[in-house]
Amino acid sequence: MTDVLDLTADPIDLTRALVDVPSPSREEDRIAGIVHASLVSTVDAFTGPAAGRVEVIRDGNRVLARTNRGLPTRVVLAGHLDTVPVADNVPCRVTGDGAERVLHGCGAVDMKSGDAVFLHLFSTLADSPALAHDLTLVMYDCEEIEATANGLGFIERTHREWLAGDVAILGEPTGGLIEAGCQGTLRIRVHARGVRAHSARSWLGDNAVHRLAPVLDALSGYAARSVDIDGCVYREGLQAVRMSAGVAGNTVPDEAWLDVNFRSAPDRDADAALAHALDALGLSGLPRVPDGDEPPAGPGLSWELTDLSPGALPGLSAPAAADLVKAAGGRVRAKYGWTDVSRFAALGIPAVNLGPGDPGLAHTRDEHCPADQITEVAATLRAYLTTTG
Repeated sequence: MTDVLDLTADPIDLTRALVDVPSPSREEDRIAGIVHASLVSTVDAFTGPAAGRVEVIRDGNRVLARTNRGLPTRVVLAGHLDTVPVADNVPCRVTGDGAERVLHGCGAVDMKSGDAVFLHLFSTLADSPALAHDLTLVMYDCEEIEATANGLGFIERTHREWLAGDVAILGEPTGGLIEAGCQGTLRIRVHARGVRAHSARSWLGDNAVHRLAPVLDALSGYAARSVDIDGCVYREGLQAVRMSAGVAGNTVPDEAWLDVNFRSAPDRDADAALAHALDALGLSGLPRVPDGDEPPAGPGLSWELTDLSPGALPGLSAPAAADLVKAAGGRVRAKYGWTDVSRFAALGIPAVNLGPGDPGLAHTRDEHCPADQITEVAATLRAYLTTTG
């Protein structure tokens, strides 16, 4: 692969080129270099309204570009460059012909097809008289791993002004529909302490696993709430996702823990989501384990918060977002998973997910994206970006 891509080429071909560059999290240096060099080459060739009015910077493995044409609104196009680890699915493989073409490969869905659409639109519209909104392009690293490493969070801390806009579009796979907002997510680890004993003399012990029974009962009887926000229905869920206990087959365990994940509708803020989960599990009022500390030694239950990311409201009533919904033919649904739209929502910027590919295929060995979805999303966004609200 050359170091500079033709970003004005068909986004299907651009998707193939990006998939061919392996970029698992923390290994995005090469792809970031290619994207940066390609943007600089593209911008240097501008001779129209954007000539001399486009900034391009690279900060680590994060690449940012923006127009400064003085247009009335600004749209942020954001996508992550990293993928999950490659699973014998690079380089890109293409099957079918014409309308039946399908691109197979790591990141084809999550989310190099979305990146390709954004890079193509920025490169073909930034200098066009038809552009109706100033554009900011944000390509970042480490989205697929722990939140503390997320490149968008880094940009928020170091280049906050680059994230300003009237609406942000995340290129996450949505099958070409708008997925609005996102649900919040939190994880609680419930610790149980008991007294170890030989199972032949179990009355001398205190079984830590049995102490978790009320929590498991609460989970099995939990009634999930559905809530309609801006026409998007979010369904909550409270689930046990992992547990550990046991010393030996003839021993009453004195320690056990259970991880519970709560997916909350975005009308609950982080504090409300945590309070609801604790109440539903019967943990309100029980000791909280501070970060890095050991649970209380005596028999009983305690809990610690191991993960917390707030949701994001749809924000579809904002004018720029409403125009996008119109351009997409009104095809909108709720986003159940957590995405970086939450980061924009926390900054007061309406944000949606819109990209090619079935999100159910993300991270799979046979990750694949229909080529016609790439074309469709590019056409939808081109119509939106060239229409004055």
